[in-house]
Amino acid sequence: MKKLWVIWMVLLCINVYAIDSKMIQMQGLQHFKSNQIEDALGVKMPSALAFWKNKTPKLSADLIPAIPETLKAFFDSEGFYDASYTIKESNTTVSIQIKENKPVRVNNINISSDFDINSLVTFHKGEIFNASKFIDIKKNIIKSLLDSGYCSYDLDTKAFVDLQNHTVDLRYWLQKGDVCRFGDTHIEGLESIDEDIVTSKVMAKKGDIFSTKATKETINKLYGLQAFDSVVVNVDRKIYNVIPVDIKVQEIKKPYHIEYGAGYDTYAGPRVHAKLIKHNFMGNAQRLILNMAWSSQEQLYTTEFFKPVWINLHGYNVDLDIKGGYSNLEYDGFGEEKTFLNSYMHYSDNRLDSRLGIAIEFIDISELDNDKSLLPPEGYDTFVLSYPYMDIIYDHRDDKLDPKYGYYLRLYSEMGLPLEKDSSLYLKWQLEAREIYTLSNLTLAVVGKIGTISINGNSIGGIPESKKFFGGGSYSNRAYGYNEVGVITAPNKDLINGAMSMANISFEIDYPIWHNLSIGIFNDNTMLNSNSYDFSGEIISSTGFGFRYLTPIGPFKLDVGFNTSDPSIYSISFQIGQSF
Repeated sequence: MKKLWVIWMVLLCINVYAIDSKMIQMQGLQHFKSNQIEDALGVKMPSALAFWKNKTPKLSADLIPAIPETLKAFFDSEGFYDASYTIKESNTTVSIQIKENKPVRVNNINISSDFDINSLVTFHKGEIFNASKFIDIKKNIIKSLLDSGYCSYDLDTKAFVDLQNHTVDLRYWLQKGDVCRFGDTHIEGLESIDEDIVTSKVMAKKGDIFSTKATKETINKLYGLQAFDSVVVNVDRKIYNVIPVDIKVQEIKKPYHIEYGAGYDTYAGPRVHAKLIKHNFMGNAQRLILNMAWSSQEQLYTTEFFKPVWINLHGYNVDLDIKGGYSNLEYDGFGEEKTFLNSYMHYSDNRLDSRLGIAIEFIDISELDNDKSLLPPEGYDTFVLSYPYMDIIYDHRDDKLDPKYGYYLRLYSEMGLPLEKDSSLYLKWQLEAREIYTLSNLTLAVVGKIGTISINGNSIGGIPESKKFFGGGSYSNRAYGYNEVGVITAPNKDLINGAMSMANISFEIDYPIWHNLSIGIFNDNTMLNSNSYDFSGEIISSTGFGFRYLTPIGPFKLDVGFNTSDPSIYSISFQIGQSF
């Protein structure tokens, strides 16, 4: 009797499992693919990676009664108001016979607006009407108005559907109103952080034209202080086209952050790292960071202190950053052991990011036992340097994480002041320019870099080899690893020596292929010359392809690059963040 009871329970479980879901079969589709209908119905399919599982589409039994309403909502939204369907159900299968019938098409588009929205209204006469597209167009119009500072607009969008004639007339009526401007900033929730620390990161400044981008940038910069668990920026109030900025923050409750792990770096190989961060160190959003990293090619130990709003210079709030430590890094043909102390002032706003600082470095250049060519004897030495430097960026891209339009300019310059006889007085500068443009879904980008180093003619010594220019890596020539390319002697040959002049130009085309996944092709061209202000040297060119997957912190990029003169020279590189 006990055995019969067990068998009965097993059969019951099998039967319950069997009726839990049923196979879906569809016929009669013309304008749509079956997977579109399956998505609307909530059909579950195994992941494409689970290749061993049955790929037959199945629908949960609980969702079967809702099929008629779901199909009606789907076809209505797609402009097929006369669609009909016959549903038949058996023990294992739900069969749906669909007759799409005649769709509703756009007959007329009437736009009356004192703000240019023609490019945003993407419907065309004769096109099948789509409700989702109609809603998205309205959202894009509102976004464009807000981005331009018009928050008092009067917008009316209507779709007049004629079911008898299967047509729709679209009407877009808009009065943009007056330009709105940001008002006073109100801050709540501060405990150990002064108000001027927060206001220094507010990009929605009083008197500026209202912009949703400025609001978003304000949120990003406040979170960038790493001193708040939550940041809410409200711009919902409006007083005669003046919009107050209401900020509510919650200071961080767990200020200590410990991070450790292992990974793989494209230039350092397998590595382990550990980091300790004390957020809001002694209040006022100050930060203390201890960092350690180790690999066979690099050992790094640093301590960093950050103080926001260190000084106010003529109304400009300037931050302070101090960083010191030790590094031991292997280049392609020599080793660099360095002890350093670096301090700089930092100012940034919507577009401009500038750093002005001074650094002191004790650098030892040593020979490596790796059968590589050697540097000249004077290259192996200990150098003591002090140099003031500036790093200025003007970023006019539409987005920092995944730009589609705009340009980016950067100028870096340092002047080396010798602190002992074996070091020279030198000037090093580098200019970088990026241009990005998107045509439909095709993103085109070009990145150019040029730089040189000049040594004072009266100097007796030299400069550390690691101060010179090298090529290779994700931001240079992708047929080589990071800093693997020295002075170029032929399209497929180079020295271990660093260059005194550098030029690099890269072209890239990216195209989305599935959701957040894109494919890219690129061409990199690098010139590295041993003479100052000489850009007539040999060029190494590479070409290749890669994949980009967009994440919340930027695209993850995987590239494979080949030397165009010698395809046996290649490299695989990856990075998180955009190279243009």
